[in-house]
Amino acid sequence: MTENQISRIVIGKAIYIHRKLGPGLLESAYERILAHELQKEGVEVQMQVLLPVEWDGLEIGKAYRIDLMIEKKVIVELKCVEEVSKVHFSQLLTYLKLSDFKLGLIINFKTNLLKNGIHRVVNGLKDDYDW
Repeated sequence: MTENQISRIVIGKAIYIHRKLGPGLLESAYERILAHELQKEGVEVQMQVLLPVEWDGLEIGKAYRIDLMIEKKVIVELKCVEEVSKVHFSQLLTYLKLSDFKLGLIINFKTNLLKNGIHRVVNGLKDDYDW
């Protein structure tokens, strides 16, 4: 599967979940439910993946945690916030760079219409996002 095919499946399942449950759950609940729905479709999902940082021979093993890693190609960061901020985009872009993945999604479930809470971030598209 390509990154775009994966993102379509993830977004479709996220919209399905949001339509059924609405915006009121905790991030951890949406994470587990989305992982479950994707796994039912045969999609490989890893939750809370540790992402180490290496610098000049120093390894910081528990530096970051990725909410969902899909098919070892796409990173999904889930949020339940009033508004996605610049720091959320920066966080995901950092994850993409450290993992050398091309595509990540931020999905903010705390919106009335989920399509307004879905954001794609592409690694290498340009170095200075203007969020």
